[in-house]
Amino acid sequence: MNYSFRKDNDWVLIGATVALTLFGLLMVYSASYVEGYFLETPNPYYYVTRQAVWLVLAIAVFLFVMHFQYRHYKKLTPAIVVLALCLLVLVLVIGGGSEVGATRWIRIGPMNLQPSEFVKIGMAIYLAQVYSQKQAYINDFVRGILPPLIIVGVAFALIMRQPDLGTGTSILMTAILMVFVSGARWKHLIGLGLVGATVFAALAIFEPYRLERLTSFVNPFASPDDSGFQLINGYLAISNGGVAGLGLGQSLQKMRMLPEGHTDFILAVISEELGLLGLVFIFGCYAIILFRGISIGAKCKNPFGSLLAFGIVFQLAIQIIFNVGAVSGMLPITGITLPLVSYGGTSLLITLVAIAILANIHQTNMRQARKQASDESLSA
Repeated sequence: MNYSFRKDNDWVLIGATVALTLFGLLMVYSASYVEGYFLETPNPYYYVTRQAVWLVLAIAVFLFVMHFQYRHYKKLTPAIVVLALCLLVLVLVIGGGSEVGATRWIRIGPMNLQPSEFVKIGMAIYLAQVYSQKQAYINDFVRGILPPLIIVGVAFALIMRQPDLGTGTSILMTAILMVFVSGARWKHLIGLGLVGATVFAALAIFEPYRLERLTSFVNPFASPDDSGFQLINGYLAISNGGVAGLGLGQSLQKMRMLPEGHTDFILAVISEELGLLGLVFIFGCYAIILFRGISIGAKCKNPFGSLLAFGIVFQLAIQIIFNVGAVSGMLPITGITLPLVSYGGTSLLITLVAIAILANIHQTNMRQARKQASDESLSA
């Protein structure tokens, strides 16, 4: 590895990602070892071992993607879109889930794959590729904006068949934000926002169980033993933490009182064990990753690379907001995990892939800036 290559890497982005990922692995163990004792074959290391296996795989993929020229994704876009949609169809045919009526995973040997996670990055690549080529007529709704959104709508419909409203909504919101940074007119953006809100409301109203889940956060104490149980225990965990927390491994609510304490409600366990200090660390790492992503997208001279970087940042930010909002009671509980921290192998893998793409775009930005500086010095 030569000096220029090392210099081209965004070590701030990589450092924050590594720190948060290792912290997440530690907290998965802390939040899940009690749950592991209640498995058919008791094993306190069950969840953290599976997460560690996924992490090893994810690191290998991260290193490969970080050195894979992001511009190649433009040629691969058709295959990526077809694969993403086929996986969503496949999960409806042979998939399974832990909730009654839910079909979200494909089991391959000892591992579970969640295709909707692949769709997140797949749609970001697809939209970046298409809208980067439609800049000349991006103000034309029919020619410029609508066609790619039809594909996004198909993906959303397939995800809703699982059903997974949280992931589907995050993909729609990312798509609208990518349309915005592509340069679309405000009236088109407002129209898309209204359509999205209408679809969201219809999906909630016509499914009583979904409406109950989406509205229970307003007053969880009205159903403390039912729809409000998880959020109330999340509140208790957060209130127990204070500034410094009870200490690593000392959470009381994870003693089978907090459902999904190692997945979408892991932030409550972290708050209880590490307090405000733990939350500052997490949000500090997220701030670094997101701001570095914005900077990379803003500095990229290639429209495709710039849109792709912003799409990745939007997707990560929306996922963080959805999770934090659910745990804090500010948003409905949708089952969205906390990136790099929650238990979930596919989520961990795809998040690291997304950040690796950002790192590669940064490498290209640095090489281009160095070449431009060299050319200017020669011409001076």
